[in-house]
Amino acid sequence: MILPIITYPNKQLKVRSSEVTSFNESLHCFLDDMFETMISSNGIGLAAIQVANPIRALILCIPDDEGNQTKENLLEIINPSIHNPKGSTLYQEGCLSVPGFYEDVERYESLTLHYQNRHGDPCVLEASELLAIAIQHEIDHLDGKLFIEKLTYNRRKKFEKEYKKAQKEKK
Repeated sequence: MILPIITYPNKQLKVRSSEVTSFNESLHCFLDDMFETMISSNGIGLAAIQVANPIRALILCIPDDEGNQTKENLLEIINPSIHNPKGSTLYQEGCLSVPGFYEDVERYESLTLHYQNRHGDPCVLEASELLAIAIQHEIDHLDGKLFIEKLTYNRRKKFEKEYKKAQKEKK
């Protein structure tokens, strides 16, 4: 089932998500719905809070060399924590909750991720490049933060101006 994605400036996006404690069929169905929603929206990642569920769960599916996103490449990440962040990189990010806007954001270049899978099993993942960037972007959502908050003052003001203009044009 495709879920509605909440968008900026919805206040729900500012909520810090709660830890997942039940790894049951309800969670599994929700994760499946998140995947459908993300794929139908042409995203590579989706945090549970973006579909109005404030739990520490996110999914990522980085396209393969042919640009395909298959369930085999899907990462379901529950209760994540970042360890050993290294380096710095700049990447132009977009967000399903801030549609139509892309900005360069500075992130760690690589990291180690500790998390649980859909069954509650502990997992560890070494991530770099786009995967590391996407992990950080989605974990920010779980902490109630959007990528636009990482912009410099001037770029943030430019975003606000462009956003207001886009909202007026929609009406």
